Amino acid sequence: MANFAKPSAPRFTVEVYQNEFLPVGGQDVHAIVTVTSTGGAAATRVATPGSGAAVVIMVDCSGSMAYPPAKMTGAREATAAAIDTLHDGTSFAVISGTHVAREVYPGQGRLAVADPVTRAQAKGALDALTPGGGTAIGTWLRLADGLLRQSPATIRHGILLTDGRNEHESPELLRTTLDACAGRFTCDARGVGTDWEVKEVTGIASALLGTADIVADPAHLAEDFTLMMENVMGKEVADVALRLWSPVGAEIQYVKQVAPAVQDLTDRRTAAGPRAGDYPTGSWGDESREYHVCVRVPGASIGQEMLASRVSLVLPGREGEAATMLSESQGLVRAVWTDDLAASTAINAQVAHYTGQAELAEVIQQGLEARKLGDIDGATAKLGRAVQLAGVSGNEDTAKLLAKVVDVVDVAAGTVRLKAKVADADEMTLETRSTQTVRVKRN
Repeated sequence: MANFAKPSAPRFTVEVYQNEFLPVGGQDVHAIVTVTSTGGAAATRVATPGSGAAVVIMVDCSGSMAYPPAKMTGAREATAAAIDTLHDGTSFAVISGTHVAREVYPGQGRLAVADPVTRAQAKGALDALTPGGGTAIGTWLRLADGLLRQSPATIRHGILLTDGRNEHESPELLRTTLDACAGRFTCDARGVGTDWEVKEVTGIASALLGTADIVADPAHLAEDFTLMMENVMGKEVADVALRLWSPVGAEIQYVKQVAPAVQDLTDRRTAAGPRAGDYPTGSWGDESREYHVCVRVPGASIGQEMLASRVSLVLPGREGEAATMLSESQGLVRAVWTDDLAASTAINAQVAHYTGQAELAEVIQQGLEARKLGDIDGATAKLGRAVQLAGVSGNEDTAKLLAKVVDVVDVAAGTVRLKAKVADADEMTLETRSTQTVRVKRN
């Protein structure tokens, strides 16, 4: 097998969008930080064996996957499609998940290296994916973790498919497993059909910095798995952290990813030296993401200004090692105190947009929860607000999903009526995709 030269690493840039002006006594500074990674060579089809990426596919094989049979058939076809998408040289394995986890390919506690022979062998082994047994997702993740930890690959990733609830394992054990796996590999999670628990699947993806989605029709699994694997193959830098430094007297209030989806990173901060903290962002290819940073600064007099925070991208060093700076420049979040009312009360367009997108995700989740509890007035108010926010921000995809749950009377006013009957798939799709955002339109 021919090998190509090592691809060039992507370059990271950091841009800050904010209104730096504060009124007398003002203390909270808001900024949108745009991080862009460009210039890598992820399209390289052939990698040096053992380098690049390692991927473990976890397929639910519990008894419920037999009903209807299309779920198991779709899962096998999707896994085969994902295997076909692997670049040569990628390490990989397939796991069958029930109340226990079992290696389907290659077995014996190891990973295979993708090439035409191993891809064909792996697809031939998929007949072993047969339904029967319970569901204990933590066992699947622990086996995947053990397999991935033996690999020297920089990109370590899991793909997890389930069709049901995690009934044979306590929530506490699953949480302990996720805490242990966080930072060791990333994971995309998918729910097939409509009998699984949205909060479980999205919780797995959130903890492991991956994506979550619903595939209501098993016939669409192969397409979804192909896209997921293509995305993994496009990753080039793993374990990237957003590093925020703040001066004495300034405190980071929160850090949230706001595009392409809302993800609160505030509680994931790890210390990175005096006045600095790192927030994990996972793996990157050629892409752009945006983060909402809020910093609380001491009040100051008119005309004074200060640096509220300095933002950069780093690869945190292992114990005893210094971090590697990835961004060519640092983003600066500033605070300037003024008595100009127009300047201090103006809301930056990017900040306003993503504040609205975060609220949109929140009110959708609150509205759907109220609906499940039979709180008609509460659900109507929250989902009406969601319709209003989706309209203002131009989030057409979310607006379409909302329209399957409510009858929209007036978008601008947020006036809606709850539909008497809503398909489970429509409600679950809205809940699962509620955190997906649209980017602000810049001139």
